[in-house]
Amino acid sequence: MSDEKNKENITSDKEEAPKSPLQEITQPFVDFAKAPRALWGVNLAYLLEGFVYFGMLGYLAMYFNEYVGLTDSQASPFVGFLTVGITVSMVVLGGRSDKLGPRKSLLLALVLMLAGRVIIASGTYLGLDPGLWGTLHLYTCFGIIFIIIGYGLFQPGAYGAVRAFTTPKTAAMGYAMLYALMNLGGWLPSFFSPVRKAVGINGSFVIYSGITVVAIVLTFFVLSKKTVINAIAKANADKEKEGGNDKKEEKPKEETKKEPFNLGKWLKNHPLADAKFTFFIFALIPVQTLFAHNWLTLPMYVERAFKGTAIGDNFEFAVNLNPLLIFIMVPIVAAVTRKRNVYNMMVIGTLVMALPTFFLALGATPLTLFSYLLIMTIGEAMWQPRFLQYAAEIAPEGRTGAYIGVAQIPWFLTKAIVPAYSGWFLENYCPKDGSMNTETMWFIYACIAMTSTFLLLIAKGWIGKSME
Repeated sequence: MSDEKNKENITSDKEEAPKSPLQEITQPFVDFAKAPRALWGVNLAYLLEGFVYFGMLGYLAMYFNEYVGLTDSQASPFVGFLTVGITVSMVVLGGRSDKLGPRKSLLLALVLMLAGRVIIASGTYLGLDPGLWGTLHLYTCFGIIFIIIGYGLFQPGAYGAVRAFTTPKTAAMGYAMLYALMNLGGWLPSFFSPVRKAVGINGSFVIYSGITVVAIVLTFFVLSKKTVINAIAKANADKEKEGGNDKKEEKPKEETKKEPFNLGKWLKNHPLADAKFTFFIFALIPVQTLFAHNWLTLPMYVERAFKGTAIGDNFEFAVNLNPLLIFIMVPIVAAVTRKRNVYNMMVIGTLVMALPTFFLALGATPLTLFSYLLIMTIGEAMWQPRFLQYAAEIAPEGRTGAYIGVAQIPWFLTKAIVPAYSGWFLENYCPKDGSMNTETMWFIYACIAMTSTFLLLIAKGWIGKSME
């Protein structure tokens, strides 16, 4: 996730003056306070939705264990069903949000997600049969489908709204706000452990459904029809001013015959036909598995390995620490490393992210856990913002969008692959009851993650020179 700068400071020689790390951190808050009402409507909904989504995601595998009666191996693929389904849904339904417009797409998305959450939250109160493919399991999957469809409209709708409500000069600020508040929303579940202890995971889902209702009400009233119309009109007027009045004389377009589709030519020009690009994006899959473990493994690991301690009883704090650290560290790391070679930052960043996983292989202690979370996040902040930058810079002229879109394929595959084995590892190395061997589990995961750095180092002479 790249950190977007949200304010242009022009020096006498018309070069952008870099902001201090402190300014980078505080600027999203300043911009959020000054934002027009339309952006408030989008960002408040995005903040609350981030809170609810990541909060429920962290509990979902546990819900399948404790209430639906699935084993770890059975539960993990259905968590993957949600995360992979959302990616597919955004691809399929992203264009629909453009046709609906910002307000309708966000409201419809929130209503669909509310329906899904109400279905999931109500399952345990209806006396349905537990077990794999039991009525409770099928009922829960039915609710997940609503969330998948809703999210397919929600995120594209939110980004589309920012684009509609801003100008080229203010767009960076708008996207930076969305990015910052998404991370803050993902951090808020850290404080949810008292609620979960009081009402259980199923009761927590009921409360999260209530927060979704709040998001709908706020979006309906803050992002009113009149507000949307005025915001779009103002943005369009500002765009004309920024573009100036000296319009170039338009030449009549010459009629050109549309060439028939040629499969061979399409395959030849596809981004995946670029061997360097393909190797680069797929080499990152091993280190990206650590992202998926944040919700597939870490919640159960912390709860079980630290059972009976303050950390285990309040596992939400450790599980949701990463978004807060990312929010703080990305602008700092970006400011410090902005002049460094992109490929070198990818190599060093993946190394710094993967290496602390070996700390967890030393045993389950507060020192190893929080050292892993802190250093792993520093590594993420080093390479993740540079990932799309590299994809954009390696792309031929005029094909940046295609390359960036294809660059998401490995992340999609990661979300599909990790759930296939993470549950088995939990059952055998970190079971809910019985002896544990979490050190071996994390050692294997560390070796997997380190593969990315190894592959990037091998290919440095081949790919890295193109970025010098």
